[in-house]
Amino acid sequence: MSNTIQLTDRSNLPSSHVKQLRKQGFIPAVVYGVGLTSIPVEVNGKQLFAALKKNPKAILQAAIAERGQHPVLVQAIQKDMLTGRWTHVDFHQINMNESIDTKATIHFSGDPIGVVEGGILQIEVHEVEIRCMPDKLFAAFEVDISKLGIGDQLLVSDLSFHEGVEILTDALVMLVKILNPQVAEVKPSA
Repeated sequence: MSNTIQLTDRSNLPSSHVKQLRKQGFIPAVVYGVGLTSIPVEVNGKQLFAALKKNPKAILQAAIAERGQHPVLVQAIQKDMLTGRWTHVDFHQINMNESIDTKATIHFSGDPIGVVEGGILQIEVHEVEIRCMPDKLFAAFEVDISKLGIGDQLLVSDLSFHEGVEILTDALVMLVKILNPQVAEVKPSA
């Protein structure tokens, strides 16, 4: 467990309280999961940002007064479309002894040979579904694409994650490909 965050139960507060929360730097949230009924809570925005800065897939210890500590993952974040500020967070309580299904971000590294030769890099997918134990969870997976030439492609089946991580995304899904450069025909003027 990397970080502990303090969550305050807001079950007994009116819905009009949410605006005041946001003005004070708190984010309305909900905690749900195994053996836990849905609990409306609030979390300090700065504390949450700091906890997730290095690893957005970090398992957090959510301390809820009178309810104890629970290991949670951030399941969903709602943002204001204009400001980009977080307006709501869903925390999913997990069982550390059971595997979880989640998404892993793919970071592509290296300059593909095909791009150096004039090809066009086209990235199709940036994340894949995985299943693993909570302690095997990682924020991102680095994939070297420097050896891809023009016409080459990389499929999900070409990935090899850490031991204990099962890829759930269809093996035939294309992650990235190097396209042939398109040259426009120039007609000579009459």
